[in-house]
Amino acid sequence: MNRPDLPGMGTDPVLSSRFQLKIDTLTIGFFLEVSGLEVTVDVQKYEEGGQNGFVHKFPGRMSWPNLVFKRGVTDDDALMQWVRESSGEGFAANKNTLKRPTGAVSVVDHQGLTLRSWSLIAPFPVRWSGPRLSAKDSTALEEEVEVAHHGFTTTSKKKW
Repeated sequence: MNRPDLPGMGTDPVLSSRFQLKIDTLTIGFFLEVSGLEVTVDVQKYEEGGQNGFVHKFPGRMSWPNLVFKRGVTDDDALMQWVRESSGEGFAANKNTLKRPTGAVSVVDHQGLTLRSWSLIAPFPVRWSGPRLSAKDSTALEEEVEVAHHGFTTTSKKKW
């Protein structure tokens, strides 16, 4: 329910749905789970002479963990193509220069509308792991990719 009359109560909480990863304009894929959307700000302390009641604290360096995306195995090759272009022979063919694209992680609702996005600064894949293959196992096959980046900003699509 939309509640513009109450500050901080714009809409109902968004439930987990599916999550899209885009690099520049290319959709890498839709994922069932994304972890690592967080930032930590170091605290710099300054002990002022003569001031024994407290220690001054100032914001310091920001750090951003890698993001981990998980999904079921698909027949789409965009994810592996991005991994190949960012490492190994693809990286060497580009004179060992890493392209620093923009990226976006978006929460997509059941109608395909974007509810919130995090714009990634200079993302690139650093790890891919494929499914565990066993004829004895009847669980869904999953793959995951880990993505390094230099931070993110966030935007939302307000519905009033």
